[in-house]
Amino acid sequence: MAFITSLVLAAFAAYVGAWYFNMIEGNFALLLFVATVVTGIYWLAERFYFLPRREQAAAKLESSLIDRNARLAEQGIKQVDTADAKASERLLMQPWWLDWTAGLFPVILVVFLLRSFLYEPFKIPSGSMMPTLLTGDLILVNKFTYGLRLPVVNTKITEGTPLARGDVVVFRYPPKPSMDYIKRVVGIPGDEVAYLNKKLTINGQPVSKAPAADYLDSESMRLLKQYDEKLGDKEHKILNDETTPSFIPGAGGFNFPGIENCRYTAEGVVCKVPPGSYFMMGDNRDNSADSRFWGFVPDKNVVGKAFFVWMNFGDLGRIGPFQ
Repeated sequence: MAFITSLVLAAFAAYVGAWYFNMIEGNFALLLFVATVVTGIYWLAERFYFLPRREQAAAKLESSLIDRNARLAEQGIKQVDTADAKASERLLMQPWWLDWTAGLFPVILVVFLLRSFLYEPFKIPSGSMMPTLLTGDLILVNKFTYGLRLPVVNTKITEGTPLARGDVVVFRYPPKPSMDYIKRVVGIPGDEVAYLNKKLTINGQPVSKAPAADYLDSESMRLLKQYDEKLGDKEHKILNDETTPSFIPGAGGFNFPGIENCRYTAEGVVCKVPPGSYFMMGDNRDNSADSRFWGFVPDKNVVGKAFFVWMNFGDLGRIGPFQ
């Protein structure tokens, strides 16, 4: 078993190493699921096979030592070898290959259940959600608000609360589902979303947008126009870059499911959100690759609702909830 376990651990290490050096496209959810299953098998084997056998061997040794000491006592010998007395303790010790498998199962199981059904941590990789979320923010995502989903396959098993306009959502990037994206829900199924001349309207109604103090982008060291926007019952801030045109670059070459529901012009884009899908946009409106570029997000791609910054090592004041 030690040799087999060495091969299993080596396979895990090789997968993580290849993923780290970008030799393969890793899947952490799948890796965690496999680790839970494998360590669970070892834990069951330890609980119902290996441990009882060690206990039986230790009990047998203890019984033989008692018999031997009794015979020696009859002969007047009362000093015994303490090394023999500790032999049963050595027999009960877990071998290394069980320490690294069955011993880790409870921790891995807790992480798997928490990450799959309760909360999952993410790191913000870009500034597309500024000023709400900044590059380097470590956030928590609620995995049950929109309904529980089976890990790896992401199949919904409970309904939960429907996504609402204004929610900040983590989802699987439609062109490449192995990647996670984060954007704000702008349009829900049936909505007609228009973003023309940097003004957002939903079903013909302009979205409330009031000027706020200019925002200093610390990455580019530029001042950007900042506005207070209200989507549904969610109030948040957005950014606009006056140097960026309203025209959506590359509009003529777009090809995504449901593109027939969209009309691109020099002023921007108008889209009718199909059933079971959502229109997502970043709060940094002129610096966000979102549904305007790659299309709608199917409900099956939804991961969860982002709601809390739990750490930013460059600015501890960022810690807290957000909308």
